[in-house]
Amino acid sequence: MGFKKLLFTGVSMTLKKSKRMFEKAKKLLPGGVSSPVRAIKPYPFYTESAAGSRIRDVDGNEYIDYCLGYGPNILGHAHPQVKKAITDQLDKGWLYGTPTELEFTLAEKIAGLYPSIDMLRFISTGTEATMSALRAARGFTGKDKFIKVEGGFHGAHDAVLVKAGSGATTLGEPDSLGIPADFTKHTLQTPFNDIEAMTGLIESNSDDLAAVIMEPVMGNIGPVLPEDGYLKEVREVTQENDVLLIFDEVITGFRLAMGGAQEYYGVTPDMTTLGKIVGGGMPIGIFGGRRDIIEMVAPSGAVYQAGTFSGNPASVAAGIAVLDILEKEKVPEKLNARGDIMRSRLSELVVDRGLDHTVSGVSSMFKIFFGDKPRDYQDVLKCDKTGYIEFFHRMLSNGVFVPPSQFETNFLSFAHTDEDLETTLQAYDVCLR
Repeated sequence: MGFKKLLFTGVSMTLKKSKRMFEKAKKLLPGGVSSPVRAIKPYPFYTESAAGSRIRDVDGNEYIDYCLGYGPNILGHAHPQVKKAITDQLDKGWLYGTPTELEFTLAEKIAGLYPSIDMLRFISTGTEATMSALRAARGFTGKDKFIKVEGGFHGAHDAVLVKAGSGATTLGEPDSLGIPADFTKHTLQTPFNDIEAMTGLIESNSDDLAAVIMEPVMGNIGPVLPEDGYLKEVREVTQENDVLLIFDEVITGFRLAMGGAQEYYGVTPDMTTLGKIVGGGMPIGIFGGRRDIIEMVAPSGAVYQAGTFSGNPASVAAGIAVLDILEKEKVPEKLNARGDIMRSRLSELVVDRGLDHTVSGVSSMFKIFFGDKPRDYQDVLKCDKTGYIEFFHRMLSNGVFVPPSQFETNFLSFAHTDEDLETTLQAYDVCLR
């Protein structure tokens, strides 16, 4: 295809155009980027196009992509059937501000796959989904407090941006300027995989505790997996104390299984948030749950939520196409098997090299931690973050794009071939030396 092949050269690639673009961008965009994770030092590569498992930059370099838009492109980039669904809808228009049959069609599919979802609301982002889910939980219960797991990421709205603490439990303290302390005073935190801490925090605050919101697999610090029985114990203690359980499945939904992590682990929450994968990379978010909770949302109830782009026909059309392909091709099952192989091969490589690294993951999510295998956020913080960044740059120079942070997950897509995986494993072998 005319793109440079830079595998195993051990030398820096040419990124002259990207460097020039970054210099211009810094004058117009904060940090030169539109989201912090893209601020790769000394400067990021600028993407020109992507297809299948590959992403290409403006300098002509091609990379095997394991970021995949940070998860949503489970079918790979620019899947032809999803593209056709979008372009067919664009021919009919892309913003109406009115209901469409598409919304009902996709809602019916999702509700049929998630036992936790009787009703749902389409919105535009995962951030909106978690923000709205928490508002609905508070409105339904009449309580103010909620618990999040330390290191869990639920978007960038005020209530969930709280500092990570080092104790068993921490009170909410803003993790960003511009957030009044009053906005997070009802946000409590507890470590992942610590059911004693979770139980103690729930029981001591149950009189004013609306919900627990959590990623069933910690995707934004890892992946870090739940220990055996942990999610079921969280479900039990929330039910015993009349506290709603919200699973944030923006990353795990439709990836671990068609019914998400809740199907994979056999735990049904009261509410679920979805996004990313549902739109195949198009902007979309979803929050749903028990009928008695979601009926509280306007206009049927007094919990207000609204958005002009909610149920956007282009995104919803993409979502229908994505779910059709995932079901027909049994994508989650096939990717889970490939993920097992990838993690196994990487683990063998780490052992053979005698490295003090560990491999973590589940389904089609995987990551090498530069340290011991973590069970919570504090463990992740102990990993060699500087060493990982150096490794990231070596991988990039060898044509493989992995997340530019120890705190992000690698993803496999349905578009990755056996040749892609073998080439990637060879790059790992070289770049971990």
